[in-house]
Amino acid sequence: MTPHRLLACLLAWAALASCAQTPAAPPAPTESESVRLGRELRELIGPAACRTDTQCRSLAVGAKACGGPAGYLAWSTEGTDATRLAALAARQAQAQRRENEASGMRSNCALVTDPGAACVASRCRLATQSLAR
Repeated sequence: MTPHRLLACLLAWAALASCAQTPAAPPAPTESESVRLGRELRELIGPAACRTDTQCRSLAVGAKACGGPAGYLAWSTEGTDATRLAALAARQAQAQRRENEASGMRSNCALVTDPGAACVASRCRLATQSLAR
C-alpha cells in the first residue's frame, strides 16, 4: 500500500470515527413531589420506637382522587416532632391532589379507614399490621 493510499485510509477512518456517536442514555425518571415528600415523611418517622401503645399514632397520608387519604403510616410520639410531621403530611397530600388533577387520575373511591396504631416489638405499627404479626 502506498503512503498516499495509507494516509487516505487513515483520514477516512478518522472521519468516520468522529461521526460515530453513542446513543444518549434515556433520561432518568423524575421523582414526583408527592413521592419525594412521602419519602421525607418516612424518614422523619424513622424507626417509630415505642415502649407502650400510648406512644403510637396513625397519620393520614396522600390523597385519593375521589377524596380522603390514600393510606396511613404509624409513628411514635417518642422523638418525632408532631407539628413538623403534620405539616409535611399536609404538603404531601396537597402535592398528590395536584398530581391527581393534572394527570386525570381516578381512584376506586373506597374509603380508607384509620386502622390506629399499636406498639409491637418496640415499634409502632398500624393496628391491622400488628394483628397479622
